[in-house]
Amino acid sequence: MGKPYSLDLRERICACVAEGNSARSAGRLFGVSAATAVRLAAEHREYGKAVPRPQGRPAGQFGKLAPHRDFLLEIVQAGPDITLKELAAVIGSGAAAGIYLGTETRHALRLKPGHPIGA
Repeated sequence: MGKPYSLDLRERICACVAEGNSARSAGRLFGVSAATAVRLAAEHREYGKAVPRPQGRPAGQFGKLAPHRDFLLEIVQAGPDITLKELAAVIGSGAAAGIYLGTETRHALRLKPGHPIGA
C-alpha cells in the first residue's frame, strides 16, 4: 500500500487552490496528479480540511478467516502440534475460502495456546 501525501503538501495544494489557481495547475506546481489535486481541493471545500484517511484493515479483524474462526479453533485445540501443511489441507477441504499460507500462519498463531500472539 502506498504512503499518503504529507499534511504539509496537502495544505499547500489547498492554499494554492484557495488563492484562485486551478486544482490542475496546483497539482502540476507541487508534482502530484491532477486527479489528486482536484480530490484534495474538493475535500477541503466540503470538510474544511484534507487529511489522509486511515489505511488498512482495523486491528483485530481476521478478514476471510473470520467466519471460520470457531472451526479453526477446534482443529488447533484438537491437535496443538498441527503443522501448517496439515492445517492448509484441512482448511482447503472444510472451507471454501481461498487463502494464502501467510494468512493461515498468522491466524493459527493467534489460536495456539501459550503463543505470545494467542496468549
